Amino acid sequence: MRPGEERPLEGGAGAGVSALELLKLRAAERIDEAAERLWAVSRAIWSKPELAYEEHHAHDVLTRFLESEPPAASWAVQPHYHLATAFRAEWGPPGVRAASRPLQLGFLCEYDALPDIGHACGHNLIAEVGAAAALGVKGALEGLPGRPPPVKVIVLGTPAEEDGGGKIDLIEAGAFENLDVVFMAHPSQENAVYLPDVAEHDVTVKYYGKASHAAAYPWEGVNALDAAVLAYNNLSVLRQQMKPAWRVHGIIKNGGVKPNIIPSYSELIYYFRAPSMKELPVLTKKAEDCFRAAALATGCTVEIKGGTHDYYNVLPNKSLWKAYTDNGKKLGIEFISEDTVLNGPSGSTDFGNVTFVVPGIHPYFYIGSNALNHTEQYTEAAGSQEAQFYTLRTAKALAMTALDVIFKPELLERIREDFKLQLQKEELLNTE
Repeated sequence: MRPGEERPLEGGAGAGVSALELLKLRAAERIDEAAERLWAVSRAIWSKPELAYEEHHAHDVLTRFLESEPPAASWAVQPHYHLATAFRAEWGPPGVRAASRPLQLGFLCEYDALPDIGHACGHNLIAEVGAAAALGVKGALEGLPGRPPPVKVIVLGTPAEEDGGGKIDLIEAGAFENLDVVFMAHPSQENAVYLPDVAEHDVTVKYYGKASHAAAYPWEGVNALDAAVLAYNNLSVLRQQMKPAWRVHGIIKNGGVKPNIIPSYSELIYYFRAPSMKELPVLTKKAEDCFRAAALATGCTVEIKGGTHDYYNVLPNKSLWKAYTDNGKKLGIEFISEDTVLNGPSGSTDFGNVTFVVPGIHPYFYIGSNALNHTEQYTEAAGSQEAQFYTLRTAKALAMTALDVIFKPELLERIREDFKLQLQKEELLNTE
C-alpha cells in the first residue's frame, strides 16, 4: 500500500475515497436514526445534575442506553469501571480474526455538573456526543461486506472533570492502556478544532493563629485572617512579574467566626495555570513563597496542600485536527481562525492528561447560543432542543474522523508521529 492510500473496503461501492465517503454517510445516517434516543439521554442527564464522583443517575442512564441499543447486547458494557460512576462499553465487528491486534478507538463521555447552576458547562452534551459518535462508527462498520477491519469501538464514561480529575484516576487504573486514539468534544460559543487548554494546579492554604478578644486584649492574639489577606495581596503584587499566559485566582474560604474574636484560623483555595507542565512548577513555587511570607509576617503557621491531581495541558495533534476540520467543513461547520484559537480564552481539563498517554482530539462546538460557559444562561442552552442539531453534527464529524483513522493507515501513522513529537517537546520522551 502506497503512502496516503486508503485501506481497501472489500465489497464496497466504488473504490478508495468514494467507498470511504459512503461509510461516512452511513455513520451520519445512523446518528440521525438514533437522534430521539440520544436527545432523551442528554435531557435525562441535564434534568438531574450531579457533582463530581456522584453521577450515579448519569452513569445508569448511559449504561442502560448502550445495553439497549439494537441489536440487543451488541455492546459489552462494564458498569462501575474502576470508579463507582465510570463505565466502559465495547463493540467490535463479528468475524475479526482472534489473532489480529485490533485498532482501539475510544470515545469519551463526561457528565458531571457544577454546584448550584447544573450543566452550565454542557457535559450532558459531551456525553451525548461521545455516545453518538461511537454509534455512528459502529453503524458504518456493521454489515460491511467481506472481512471486517480489526477494530474495537470503546465508549468510556469519565466522571469528575469539574473537580478531582476522573480521567486521571482512570489513567492510573490502566483504563487507557492499548487505546490508539481517543475522541471527545466540548460545548462552547464557537467551533474550534482546538483551544490551548492549559496546565492547572490547585492548592488549599490553611493559616493557624491564636484567638483572643479583639477589643479587650487583641495583642494576645495571632490573626490568621491577616495572614490570608496578606497572602491575597502578595499574589496580587506578584501579577506584575507574572508571564502574560500565567493565571492565578483564588478565594478566602474561611476568615473567622465573629468580629470580636481574633481569627485563629483562615483558609484559601487557589488555582494556578500555565501553558505547560514545564512552566507550572515555576509559577507554583512563586505563589507558595507568597503564602509562606504571609505566615512569617503575621506569626501564623501555614499548611499548603496541593490537590489530588494536576491537570496537564492538552497536547495538540495537527494530523487529527486536519482530518476533523476537513470532515467538519463537509458538514457545514465554520471554524474560527487559527489566530483566534491561539489568542482566545482557555481553561483546563483532565483530557490534557489523557493526551500525554494516547493521541487524542478535543474540539469545541457551538450549540446555538452566545451564552458563556459556567453561567445560568449556558445551563439553559445546554438543555435546549436547538443545541441538538449542533451536538449531533459534531458527533458526525468525530465519527467520520474515526473512520479516516481506521481506513487510512498513513493518517494513523502521522497521528502517532505527532504524538511522539509533542512528548519530545514536553521532554517526556527519551529519544536515545
